[in-house]
Amino acid sequence: MPYRRLPKTDAARLKALKTVLDCNDIYTVRNRVVDWQVLNRCRPAYDRLLTACEQYRVCLAAQKRKTGQVDKLQRNAAMFVSHFIQVLFLAMERGEIKPKYKQLYGFGPDDTALPPLKTAEAVLEWGQKVAEGERERLRAGGLPIYNPTIGKVATHVDIFRDAYREQQQRRRHTEAALAAIQRLRPEVDAVLLDLWNQIEAHFASSPPEVRYAECRKLGVVYYYRRKEPHVY
Repeated sequence: MPYRRLPKTDAARLKALKTVLDCNDIYTVRNRVVDWQVLNRCRPAYDRLLTACEQYRVCLAAQKRKTGQVDKLQRNAAMFVSHFIQVLFLAMERGEIKPKYKQLYGFGPDDTALPPLKTAEAVLEWGQKVAEGERERLRAGGLPIYNPTIGKVATHVDIFRDAYREQQQRRRHTEAALAAIQRLRPEVDAVLLDLWNQIEAHFASSPPEVRYAECRKLGVVYYYRRKEPHVY
């Protein structure tokens, strides 16, 4: 025998509610299948879930649309920070900049390798460190590093920082929209449970072939177990 199972996806929840809302037979006074109190809960539940799903879809689309652009800006910023640090270390090897100035840029006395710049946070952190270090060294009378200049490095880091913050905001909006859906699911499932219980109770005395067919018309979803013949 087939068994009933509540929807597992939001699309299925909406479909189940809409099936009932679009069925005129369920509203007849003489042959009322579902109590008005339950029916009155269907429309608000459907509208709230539909609105929440649409809001989530819009937020997620905006986030995905900007992902490639933000990734490109991150790679550019990381490249300029990396090139600046390499030029800095080479200038120290040639004796053009004293190694004691390493600490101004956030490096230890024995550091000779590039810091990891794989994450957005690392790019922003080291972009700020080298910008502050270069400004401090210039105030002490040092000559500026060229190709790239710290101004160009800072510009690319600033552009990436702004884009990254906006993307983080979009991500927070997406997470909030998803959380709103998750809060609605128990309420919608409770409405569907009451709804389906009443639908099945109404057709309980009908033959199985009639009962399952009528319940399916009103959105009740049945499943067959593995290798079980689909009789009804």
